[in-house]
Amino acid sequence: MAGWYELKKSTNGQFYFVLKAGNSEVILTSEMYQSRASAENGIASVRTNSPHDERYERKTSNNDKFFFNLKAANHQVIGSSQMYAAEASRDKGIESVKTNGPADTVKDLTDA
Repeated sequence: MAGWYELKKSTNGQFYFVLKAGNSEVILTSEMYQSRASAENGIASVRTNSPHDERYERKTSNNDKFFFNLKAANHQVIGSSQMYAAEASRDKGIESVKTNGPADTVKDLTDA
């Protein structure tokens, strides 16, 4: 099963999205956006940038957990991963975003 996006509205009225893999696991979470249109543009940016390895910033947190940021061509962060215990798990997360990022399906949960 292919992945999909979920467009959501936070309790403070801002918009964000998550990218889910076919197994329903969240593999990327966006930044907060002031408007729905900006969040939709963020989804379009993930679709464009996710297939390109050079757009991934591989990082290690202060507590030695591994994560990544997906960046646009202008170097702005589009989305971030969860924290992973192992570097190899982070790298599998990147491969999952590369596979699922181009997905067309957006589930609008802004009224949920």
